Amino acid sequence: MRAYINTKDVDFEPGETILQAATRNGEFIPTLCELAAIGHAPGTCRVCLVEIRQTGDEAARVVASCTTPMTEGMSVFTRTRRVREMRRLQVELLLADHDQDCAACIRHGDCELQDVAQFVGLTQSRRFGTFPQTRSRDASSPAIVRDMGKCIRCMRCLKLCRDFQGVDALVFTGSGTDAQIGLRGETTQVQSDCVSCGQCVLVCPVGALAERDAAEQVIDYLYDPDVVTVFQFAPAVRVALGEEFGFAPGANVEGRIVAALRRLGADLVMDTNFAADLVIMEEGAELLKRIRTGGTMPMFTSCCPAWINFAEKNFPEILPHISSTRSPQQCFGSMAKTYLAQAMDIDPARMRVISIMPCTAKKDEAARPQLRQGDRPDVDAVLTTREFARLLKREGLDLGSLESSAYDNPIMSEYSGAAAIFGVTGGVMEAAVRTVYHAVTGGELGRIELGELRGFEDVRLAEVDLGPSLGPVKVAMAHGLAGARRVVEAALSGRADFHFVEVMACPGGCMDGGGQPRCKGAYQKHAQARRETLYAIDATRPVRQSHNNPQIQRIYAEYLGEPLSETSHNLLHTHYTNRRRVLRQTMTDIWREITMTTQAHSEFDAGESRRD
Repeated sequence: MRAYINTKDVDFEPGETILQAATRNGEFIPTLCELAAIGHAPGTCRVCLVEIRQTGDEAARVVASCTTPMTEGMSVFTRTRRVREMRRLQVELLLADHDQDCAACIRHGDCELQDVAQFVGLTQSRRFGTFPQTRSRDASSPAIVRDMGKCIRCMRCLKLCRDFQGVDALVFTGSGTDAQIGLRGETTQVQSDCVSCGQCVLVCPVGALAERDAAEQVIDYLYDPDVVTVFQFAPAVRVALGEEFGFAPGANVEGRIVAALRRLGADLVMDTNFAADLVIMEEGAELLKRIRTGGTMPMFTSCCPAWINFAEKNFPEILPHISSTRSPQQCFGSMAKTYLAQAMDIDPARMRVISIMPCTAKKDEAARPQLRQGDRPDVDAVLTTREFARLLKREGLDLGSLESSAYDNPIMSEYSGAAAIFGVTGGVMEAAVRTVYHAVTGGELGRIELGELRGFEDVRLAEVDLGPSLGPVKVAMAHGLAGARRVVEAALSGRADFHFVEVMACPGGCMDGGGQPRCKGAYQKHAQARRETLYAIDATRPVRQSHNNPQIQRIYAEYLGEPLSETSHNLLHTHYTNRRRVLRQTMTDIWREITMTTQAHSEFDAGESRRD
């Protein structure tokens, strides 16, 4: 089918919108609400206006390109004076309804609204009242800050939370100048159904949603002579941070991160990957114990704090199924303030453990009361990858100008290839299987890479033969909480015969976590590049199984004894709580939940049929 965009002859597919056809044919049209990766083009921002003329029309019409389908013979004009003036007015109206304290905004210089204002040639920004300042600002959560005075009502966050994550914590409230994105049940962020995954932050075009910045707290630690700062950073950080400094997507900047932290004044720089290997030892032993003793099955992994929040708030019945092993971040913090402090003769009270994580929910996790030793948290501060990039820029450090450096301390920095793939969805399961097989058979798994667990489907299944004593074990993984919901419902209903299930709240896993660098106007744009690098790190490590990491062997020999020992239980395990909120539901809400559950069951059953 043929049409014209700016007099250029273009082809288009049936049902394709003007915006889609223009983008595919290299014609730029600005937008603030559309985001192709989440199938979202509601036409709320009205920035993508174009002029169209159909054969036989006497006059051209101005329409929103994101909601108007292409038709045969249509002529589209994207830069006429009429269109430019109307776009400019629309952006000015958006700014008039927006808190314009840009210099103090966390998105300053990285804001899609600023970009569009430049594109339309805005020369003035008039204000028509103070109503943006009357909208809600919620900083009750340790992870995410919501500032509705900056919201442009693009609805991306609501779409992602409801349809992609299946959390449905956000609702549209109010009308007119009071309209905003609110929380279901009219509660605070920390009390709401929000699980702090941060995926909404990734798609927000402005600063209405942001991580709670901990940079000032970290700087205080760095400049306090009485404090010993111990930094750790997660596997997914090293394959994403470089994007903020001009590196190619997926570039491994591990050594440069170490160098940057040393330049900042960090006392000790170590790797969360060491603790990932530690988690595999504990979680694998826990799985085997449950299988052999008839424990609660299936067992779910516990590394993702947003998944734990989701389970506590939505499915507390599943909590006995979740491994009690802490996440790598928390295992590292616990070991740093005990084992490391003892080995280096450092008073734990002087230690401050700072994490650099791809995840906003890690901030929420570090604040959990059950992850403390007395009055001291195991992890004192968490920076997302984005925060760390901003901190480096504040301190005048360019990652590209730094030479790679090695870790400081030899006893908590070595890691296996299995630990590296913790940052990829399915990686925790793959790492665990390698070690569980060894624990059962005494040998090494021949097929070390499980292709069945590598992919982008939200639920994936595999079967691994653990030898004659245990036979085949069925494993599953889910990434994205909509997929996790289906697996949990199947497990609770008795329709699933899994032994072990990995859940990652963020689609794609930690590599696309809510604290990772954004791609303007895109969602998960660099997912493939990041995952390929993590798999490459695994493939090239001299040790690829957690149990073969010499430092892991040493910590058990010298300090922990064995997996699931009394010492490891006290330091590396935790418990969860029922945090389900009881709300008055309308019949519409109840019917919607029934419909979603029925649909989820049907999709899961269909998937099982295909597998069979």
